[in-house]
Amino acid sequence: MEKIKTVILGSPGAWHTQTLTAALRKRGVEPVFGDAARLQVRLGSSPGVTVEATFLSDADLVLVREVPGGTLEQVIYRMDALHQLENGGVRVINSPYAIEKMVDKYYALSLLQDAGLRVPETRLTESPSEALEAFHSLGGDVVVKPLFGSRGVGMVRVTETDTAGRVFRALQLGGYVYYLQKYIPHNNRDQRVMVIGEECVAAMERVADSWKTNIAAGAWPIRTEVTSDVRDVCLQAARRLEADYCGVDLLRSEAGELFVLEVNSMPAWQGLQEVTPFDVADRIVKYCFDVIQRKS
Repeated sequence: MEKIKTVILGSPGAWHTQTLTAALRKRGVEPVFGDAARLQVRLGSSPGVTVEATFLSDADLVLVREVPGGTLEQVIYRMDALHQLENGGVRVINSPYAIEKMVDKYYALSLLQDAGLRVPETRLTESPSEALEAFHSLGGDVVVKPLFGSRGVGMVRVTETDTAGRVFRALQLGGYVYYLQKYIPHNNRDQRVMVIGEECVAAMERVADSWKTNIAAGAWPIRTEVTSDVRDVCLQAARRLEADYCGVDLLRSEAGELFVLEVNSMPAWQGLQEVTPFDVADRIVKYCFDVIQRKS
């Protein structure tokens, strides 16, 4: 079989990139690396996309591990370049359409709710006074999140009016949108499920000493089986957001209700790998190569 030319957009030294590289090398493929912040696009007589002197438009597969933040113009440009690659026949995983849906917590949750999945009570506004009203309407116990972000960075639980006022004023100075969710008691644990294609391949409970259950914030992983209700919700979520692979974050309330918190287009799986008996990166690469082979 002809080797699949693969490009990874991400840092060669990052743990996830290294595990993907090892999985690719097992298949005789040496990936090329690029920084999505250094994409260069040509239109006209010789259209194409390059990154650090590597021509991407003749690649078979572009694996997107990192899309750095930046100004609105910079981020839109980077996504447009990925669209150009995909429109030119390059398989981009995850696709820019899927990334755009999943990276925006509000838009993703709205799509999941439209699909009939249960999401937390959520309020968004650009007005600090309306945010304070929302704080009270949600019971005076909310989690304030950045609209874009990961690893639990920037999340804060607010339970007092005075604190809410200070938090909202600080967000106003930064030009942020107020994104509030009603706090759901959950015994300091939630669940991350890795979906690849049409399969929930691995799952873990994330258990913490506090309400914040991100592994990056100090929670620890416990391997767990995927129950039928969790599987149905995760596969519905992945299909609705058109994800090739994703990490679905779920929370089961103390009353037993299952909520989708968010879906990650560039999920971390280092904690999940600690409690999973097979190589998660190898499963991702196998899926990608199967997709490419079916295409050809």
